[in-house]
Amino acid sequence: MKKTIMLALLVGVACHFSWAQKSASKLMAEKKYDLEINTLANKPIVKKAFQTILDLEPETRKEHLLLTEIPSPPFKEQVRARKYAELMKAAGADSVWMDEVGNVLGKVKGKTGKKTVVLEAHLDTVFPEGTDVKVKFKGDTLYAPGIGDDTRGLTVVLAVLKAMKMNKIKTDGDVLFVGAVGEEGLGDLRGVKHLFSAKGPKIDSYLAVDGAGLGGITNGGVGSVRYRVTFKGPGGHSYGAFGLVNPHHALAKAIYYFTQQADEFTKSGAKTTYSVSVIGGGTSVNAIPYESWMEVDMRSENQEKLAGINQLFLAAVDKGLKEENAIKRNGADLTVNINKVGDRPSGLNPESNPLIQRMIAITHFFKAEPSLHSSSTNANIPFSKGIPAATIGIGGVGGNGHSLHEWWLNDKGYLGIQQSLLILLAEAGLAE
Repeated sequence: MKKTIMLALLVGVACHFSWAQKSASKLMAEKKYDLEINTLANKPIVKKAFQTILDLEPETRKEHLLLTEIPSPPFKEQVRARKYAELMKAAGADSVWMDEVGNVLGKVKGKTGKKTVVLEAHLDTVFPEGTDVKVKFKGDTLYAPGIGDDTRGLTVVLAVLKAMKMNKIKTDGDVLFVGAVGEEGLGDLRGVKHLFSAKGPKIDSYLAVDGAGLGGITNGGVGSVRYRVTFKGPGGHSYGAFGLVNPHHALAKAIYYFTQQADEFTKSGAKTTYSVSVIGGGTSVNAIPYESWMEVDMRSENQEKLAGINQLFLAAVDKGLKEENAIKRNGADLTVNINKVGDRPSGLNPESNPLIQRMIAITHFFKAEPSLHSSSTNANIPFSKGIPAATIGIGGVGGNGHSLHEWWLNDKGYLGIQQSLLILLAEAGLAE
């Protein structure tokens, strides 16, 4: 049984933190951070809050099931968001509101308010409308699309808020508890982009709760650029209109030139990836297509490398367009529409960053083994702006993320909530 749980934990963590695991050498925090965390964790009021988290387990489970069974497909998170706002108000936040893009925010005022710390989980899932999100039970294991990613994260945020309010814990800085929209896929981090826009609050430290288990600390953001490119022409009969520009031919050339150069470009330096992921177009085997399209994903931990492969892609598209137009025999030129559908910046908080040092110390405090990763999460935005940030685990054991067979097991899941409380208090400061 222990071997099965450990394997599942590793699978769950790998699903979320697959991009760039750092050195396997043992990570240790500076002694001052170990001392800080141990002192904080052993304060009577924090111990009481830890016990409250345990006492709240039945209520946390109930809210976990409730939220999981409220569909929250991409760009349609409103129903779940409204329920989450209700739960946040009931948990005791000083004020709760929804912003212009649909994020749910609950504020707990600090003693001085000189600093604002965010604890966030995302409201959306990857699953489209009509997906069956009813939770199924196999022993103690919960099965449902989105049961872990990131519905469990939402309940972690709520439980931390409750533990603070029920024990009258006061922080020095303000705390914002957030349920964010648009983390997944083409949501393109729109919720957190709004939080860090001119319309959002001033944020000094950012904690995202996302991903299975304990120990995994995302301290870097894998940036990405995504396009939908559509070549368009007049179209016509494959024999009778021969000589017209052919969008498929231009698309094929663009892919060829891009992959040739991208292959060389990605052989050295920071890990950088590319994929022509979806293609389409055309109507019949005996017709010159009037359009041909592709969706392309490019990623890197390094913003300069991301910019470089982006330039290669755009140049290849332009070259494919020009070459196809150059060989036409009659008719109008081919045109191309380049639509950027995703733009996630990269960034990094180094191991020496105080927040990351605290997280390493906290991981050791809970007898887990810390590891640093880069991934694509809501923390990408604060990473890119040089703001202290991390994405931390939801606790428990989970797997099959982004699939209809996603599962989560509450194997000491309370540790994930206690971990989130401890790092939040360390960042916001415990008011004496």
